[in-house]
Amino acid sequence: MVIPVPRLSITWKKSAIGYAREQRRTVRALGLRSLNQTVVQDDSRVIRGMIKRVQHLVQVVEVDEE
Repeated sequence: MVIPVPRLSITWKKSAIGYAREQRRTVRALGLRSLNQTVVQDDSRVIRGMIKRVQHLVQVVEVDEE
């Protein structure tokens, strides 16, 4: 039996211009390349930590995959 991995839908909502270089790099590392782009990532402690650093720039929604 395979346990489904929770997934997160991450959308880049606010420009990173004017923010620290680390925050711009974190947005890029999440897989986001352009504003209003959405990516789906596995929910993990690493991804949650990255989201926490840029929570003011992104919108996160848990995805229900059936």
